[in-house]
Amino acid sequence: MKHTTYEILKFRTFEIIEKGKKGDYVSKIFDLSIMFLIILNIFSIYLETMQIPEHIKQQLSRFETLSVVIFTIEYVLRVWTATVPRPRMKPAKARLKYMFSFMAMVDLLAILPWYLPFVVVLDLRVLRTLRLMRLFRIFKFNRYTSALERILNVLKKKSPELLSSVFVIMILMLISSILMYTIENPVQPEVFSNGFSGFWWAVATFTTVGYGDIYPITVAGKILGAFMALLGIGVVAVPTGIVSSGFVEQVTNERRKVSSRKNDFNYAPGNHEHVTGQNNIKYKFCPFCGEKLEE
Repeated sequence: MKHTTYEILKFRTFEIIEKGKKGDYVSKIFDLSIMFLIILNIFSIYLETMQIPEHIKQQLSRFETLSVVIFTIEYVLRVWTATVPRPRMKPAKARLKYMFSFMAMVDLLAILPWYLPFVVVLDLRVLRTLRLMRLFRIFKFNRYTSALERILNVLKKKSPELLSSVFVIMILMLISSILMYTIENPVQPEVFSNGFSGFWWAVATFTTVGYGDIYPITVAGKILGAFMALLGIGVVAVPTGIVSSGFVEQVTNERRKVSSRKNDFNYAPGNHEHVTGQNNIKYKFCPFCGEKLEE
């Protein structure tokens, strides 16, 4: 089946704007350029919080406009090429499916604050709050690195265990906060004024942060506080252990998948017959070593 110039152009555009594969230098340059632009944008947000000369503020405003234009073009191209990985879907449905995906929503939130004042009249305080949505641009890194994706996968797989441990921690915090309020309120009514004051103390104690803004002064309160602090060291470490074990499982599974793929292809370093001769799949580059294959 012969593809039209339009289809070839769309497919090549999709290859470029997606995470670059080994050997595709145009796509790699695009990825690095977008990541560098994201870093500059985050740095620009921090600069805006400082007392800087007016001419620098104007330069930052121009840079923001340029960034929005680039991110908008990127977003439009991603919507346009959303049909490439979904060839069996109708074009409109494929694009809608992409537009409501997590990364597409991140892309939209990253540029939306700049356009909103042109559509609706906003109070300056509301506008400043919306401009903080630009921080969503940092999540665009997820498209070019597997780090955030791994974290999300681990949290998703371990969510039942994490929810159980968090539930136990919350119960202990609630019990200790009421006990501390009951003990300390008679002698510190202005500090432990209600159960919520005790809960703030419980959070600071269990997490071993210890801000020192609220603490017990009675003997019974100190004993309870010491017991809860020691208990918190062990209890709060449980979610950390769950996430750590999840990462180990994730990395182990990824290595097994790579090993399984190599076995399926009878992989041997430097020998590319195993690539071109399996399942009638044509590869331009070796999926293991990245070397360009002969046509």
